[in-house]
Amino acid sequence: MGIIEKYRKYLPVTDDTPVISLEEGNTPLIKADPIAEKIGEGYNVWLKYEGLNPTGSFKDRGMTMAVSKALEEGSRAIACASTGNTSASAAAYAVRAGMKCVVVIPEGNIAFGKLAQALIHGARVVPIKGNFDDALDIVKELTEKYPVTLVNSLNPFRIEGQKSGAFEICDRLGKAPDYHALPVGNAGNITAYWKGYTEYRDDGKIDTLPKMLGFQAAGACPIVTGKRVEKPETLATAIRIGNPASWKQAEKARDSSEGLIDMVTDDEIVGAYKFLASKVGVFAEPASAASVAGIFKKANEGYFPVPAPGQGKKDIVCVLTGHGLKDPDRAIKCIENPKLLMPILKRLSELREYDPGKRSDEVYSSCARRYGGPAA
Repeated sequence: MGIIEKYRKYLPVTDDTPVISLEEGNTPLIKADPIAEKIGEGYNVWLKYEGLNPTGSFKDRGMTMAVSKALEEGSRAIACASTGNTSASAAAYAVRAGMKCVVVIPEGNIAFGKLAQALIHGARVVPIKGNFDDALDIVKELTEKYPVTLVNSLNPFRIEGQKSGAFEICDRLGKAPDYHALPVGNAGNITAYWKGYTEYRDDGKIDTLPKMLGFQAAGACPIVTGKRVEKPETLATAIRIGNPASWKQAEKARDSSEGLIDMVTDDEIVGAYKFLASKVGVFAEPASAASVAGIFKKANEGYFPVPAPGQGKKDIVCVLTGHGLKDPDRAIKCIENPKLLMPILKRLSELREYDPGKRSDEVYSSCARRYGGPAA
């Protein structure tokens, strides 16, 4: 069951809305004790792993709504600017709806895994010289002049779909978390999650609201600095945005929740990215790791107080926005290449002189003599 059918009560759909779905949502909330140990005493950390959505990112939550409503309104084509995940999601849902899809991307600033998705789904991909903000300006002009629906997070139905992530977290925990951390790029997701939490509270599903903790990359942090970044730079391509479309809404979420929006460096992002994979067993794209890098940073600054005796543990949820296979090149750059060895093990049984009691260096030397490899 996709998010429209599951949370229809909270979404602007009717019986006449054609539901375009790939069974998105219902992503796991993974308990991450190795992260909690670094935060301090009295905390649980949970990972909302959005990389297990159909196209590998959280964008599917908003895209099912945006494309369903576009089709309901009679549109036959959609368009978006993208650093990657939006293009992949838009292209897939366009196929599902029988619509055309146009994607404008900043040349050279999109991860290969994401670009491959848009192309294989048959989207018309248009690379431009410039950054995401330039691409978005083009798409906004295109959709204003022609009968094409914009499906970036400026589209309010995107926010409506993405808020379902907050519903799922509360359903899983039985309450709202105390803190909710997430990466901030175009700022639609922090806006959407806050909307979801407030709607669940207003409906009596939860009693409290979390503090929203947003984290931008240091080279692309306009909300932190209070000014547009003309040339945003970060290896976390999904949040390489200098003028977020939902800037004001993100500030409202931050202020209303008494939370914060801070920045993390690329080194901090890579550190969290590798920690997630090697210590928690979760492979997420680099931008996703900004949420974890952020809570590591705030913990080191003493931001998270030790709960009072008898209070019980507090819950921190970090959203991991996309799967690690979205950007395989970054993973390869972060690891040491494995060493090439001789195919020894499968041939050991062929060696007459093989003795299981021999030391490993003696076995290796025996194999080397037989198969022409270097001596130990």
